[in-house]
Amino acid sequence: MGIINVTPDSFYSRSRFNSDSEIAAAAEQMIKDGTDIIDIGGSSSRPRAQKTPACEEEKRVLSAVKLIRKEFPDAIISVDTYRAAIAQKAVVEYGAHIINDISGGDADTNMFEVISKLKVPYILMHTQNKPSYNDVVADIFKYFSKRIFKLRNAGVNDIIIDPGFGFGKSVEHNFEILRKLEEFAIAGLPLLVGLSRKSLIWKSLNITPEEALVGTVALNTVALTKGADIIRVHDVKEAVQTVKLVCEIKNY
Repeated sequence: MGIINVTPDSFYSRSRFNSDSEIAAAAEQMIKDGTDIIDIGGSSSRPRAQKTPACEEEKRVLSAVKLIRKEFPDAIISVDTYRAAIAQKAVVEYGAHIINDISGGDADTNMFEVISKLKVPYILMHTQNKPSYNDVVADIFKYFSKRIFKLRNAGVNDIIIDPGFGFGKSVEHNFEILRKLEEFAIAGLPLLVGLSRKSLIWKSLNITPEEALVGTVALNTVALTKGADIIRVHDVKEAVQTVKLVCEIKNY
């Protein structure tokens, strides 16, 4: 899953694309590099980022979805939003295929109902405000189980879980999740991980997000060997190479 942020303030500056030409060029390069999914976000989720007004997020996201659908009609598009109204418009009016909700349905109580009607895959991510846990992996399971139950009751069949690296977790919590990542297989659902250039890498190595590609590849390799089905990345070419090599190891 390749990341296209149509925002001026995402934490990794090279993932920001604001003009039509930049968005189209980024999508084209990702497709050439072998991406399976393009994830479009119009509101930064970095710590202390100002909340983007709904009208502005909608304008950014829908414009980008429309552009990519026109230029690359075969591309699979995910929309990164926690707002149900934007999710609905992106799918019904603009042809998006997946909704990626970093709030796990908490930010908009209408999201689960909307997803049930849209009949598209839904990425359920774990997040919380403060990095405080009794047992980080067990607590995330509890979070997922409640929401998966609600989604199933609402008629949502295609659920992808994301433990939410970097969202309400300390560096130590993030590494604990990665160490135990294979335990998420018990949910019986596809597992997405978003480790790309995250703070657990650059804080641990005392570098910047711009310098965190090698660390990203290293941790994605670990995640893939521990059961990750989808890796959400800024650097598609390197991620595709990583997947190919890990698949060679698994097939040996």
